[in-house]
Amino acid sequence: MAQATFRIWRGDQNGGAFRDYTAEVGEGMVVLDCIHQIQATQAPDLACRWNCKAGKCGSCSAEINGRPRLMCMTRLDDRRFIDLREPIIVEPMRTFPHIKDLVTDVSWNYKVNRMIPKFQPRKPDAADGTWRMSQAEVDRIQEFRKCIECFLCQDTCHVLRDHRMMGDTVDGELRELFGGPRFMIRVASLEMHPLDIGDRLQLLKDTLNIGLCNITKCCTEVCPEHIHITDNGIIPLKERVVDRFYDPLMWLWHRIFGDRASRESAQNRTPLPVVSS
Repeated sequence: MAQATFRIWRGDQNGGAFRDYTAEVGEGMVVLDCIHQIQATQAPDLACRWNCKAGKCGSCSAEINGRPRLMCMTRLDDRRFIDLREPIIVEPMRTFPHIKDLVTDVSWNYKVNRMIPKFQPRKPDAADGTWRMSQAEVDRIQEFRKCIECFLCQDTCHVLRDHRMMGDTVDGELRELFGGPRFMIRVASLEMHPLDIGDRLQLLKDTLNIGLCNITKCCTEVCPEHIHITDNGIIPLKERVVDRFYDPLMWLWHRIFGDRASRESAQNRTPLPVVSS
């Protein structure tokens, strides 16, 4: 079998360094296979997360040759990301605090998730106590439900990565929070749900700070579920926030008729075209 060199980051929150390991590479293998091989033969204390090995649990997120990827979905014969003639660099997600080796602390994401109001259904519109909605409405939000919470989009988001706007303190002051693309999609799955009557636009504007996103689409590029995070989620949410808080006519409508009327007016508009694969 062929041999490949893996340069893996080893360490914890206090620091660390890269170490080189050699693994045997065969047909159909993925990076996670080699990590397990290295654990079994050379580094039994190497820490990494994994669960399903099928690209559906989101546990084995890492950076492979500088690109946020799932280790279980990165094939060693994929020449776009892997060159077996060179060391394959595997390191933890840079945006989140390190725990040990390839394991990072992603608990901050769950704190943000708890800020988002849950699904609030409207009253049933049929005599049998159920609801009616079109297939197009179902299809629009179904894309967002595919998220496996691997947090690769959070990792590659330059607002989170470069500016570290994750509740850190600077000179004793709490930094401005940015929810990140994962939670823009979470809000989109609720705001665009045809049965939901909740209003999360103020949260998007003032707490999750959607205005900090400048739609570079880097989050979309790394999504293993191929969710169109920017085109189908973030941009429509940005437009709703602008309509509510910055469009003078919508602002006047909102002041006269209140939140409910403004929301119904927004929902009754012709929806934006959805980008599909």
